[in-house]
Amino acid sequence: MGNQGHSGEGIRMTCEWIWAGAIGKITEVHAWSDAGGWAKGPGRPKETPPVPKGLNWDLWLGPRDYRPYHPAYHPYNWRGWWAFGTGAIGDMACHNLDPAVWALKLEAPISVEASSPGVDSEVVSQCAIYRYNFPARGDMPPVKVTWYDGGLRPERPEELEEDQVLGGGGNGILFIGEKGKIMCGGWGGTPVILPQSRMDEFQKPPKTIPRSKGHHRDWLDACKGGPQPSSNFEYAAKLTEIVLLGNVALRTRKKIYWDHENMRAKNAPEAEKFIKETYRKGWEVA
Repeated sequence: MGNQGHSGEGIRMTCEWIWAGAIGKITEVHAWSDAGGWAKGPGRPKETPPVPKGLNWDLWLGPRDYRPYHPAYHPYNWRGWWAFGTGAIGDMACHNLDPAVWALKLEAPISVEASSPGVDSEVVSQCAIYRYNFPARGDMPPVKVTWYDGGLRPERPEELEEDQVLGGGGNGILFIGEKGKIMCGGWGGTPVILPQSRMDEFQKPPKTIPRSKGHHRDWLDACKGGPQPSSNFEYAAKLTEIVLLGNVALRTRKKIYWDHENMRAKNAPEAEKFIKETYRKGWEVA
C-alpha cells in the first residue's frame, strides 16, 4: 500500500515508545488532515465538454456507471466524488491514522459515527469528523479514535508550548495517555512527547522493530521473493477497512455497529450499498 510513512523511522519510534509505556495506557487518539474540497456540489456538472484527445473515457470510468466526461472528475479531482473516490479520509487517513493502527494494535472497530455540515449523494463532504470506538486488545484498554478533515482540528493540547505547531500543521496525530501525550506529524512523522519536561527526561527504548530499506526498495525485494514489506496487503486491508467504515457511517447518516466477520453494519441494512457497490455490465467482479 502506498502509505509511504509506514516504511519510515518515525512510525517505528512511535510504536516503540508507546509499547515501552512512554505515556502509559492510551484511551484516546486524534488525527487529522486539511485535505479536501476537491469538488463542489450539489450534484453533477451539467456541461458536457468534448473528451480530450488521447483519453479513453469509457476505460477511465471502469466499473462506474456511465456519465459524460467533465474536467471536474479528471485528471485529479475524482477523489472528491463518491463514484470515484473516498474524500479526505480515504486519501489521507491511511497515512495519518497509520501510527495508531500499528502502535495500538487496532483491529475492526465496534462502532463508527460521523458528522458533516452536509452529505450530498454525489459530492464528498467538504469537511467531516469521524468517531471510532475500539475494544480492549490484550493489556491495552478500549480506545476512542477521532478523525478530522477539511480544515477541522482537535482541541490544542494545553501542554503544547506557544511556539509549537500541533502535529505537522495540516496533517498529524495526537495520542492521549494516562501519563502524557505523543504527537507526530503526518505520514508517520517523528514523535514528540508532551509536555516538554517528559520529553527531556525520556530514555528512548531499544529499536525492536526491523528498519526498512525504503518503501519502494521493500516492495521490489518482496516482488523478487524477499520478505514481505511492512505495508503489505494483509496490513493494508485492515487499515483500509477501518478508514473507509467512516464513510459508510457518514453516508448512512447514523452510528453503525460493525460486524467484522460478516462485513456488515448490524443496525443499518441500508449500508450494504456502500459496503459492496454494484459494477456496470462488463466490469463485474466475480
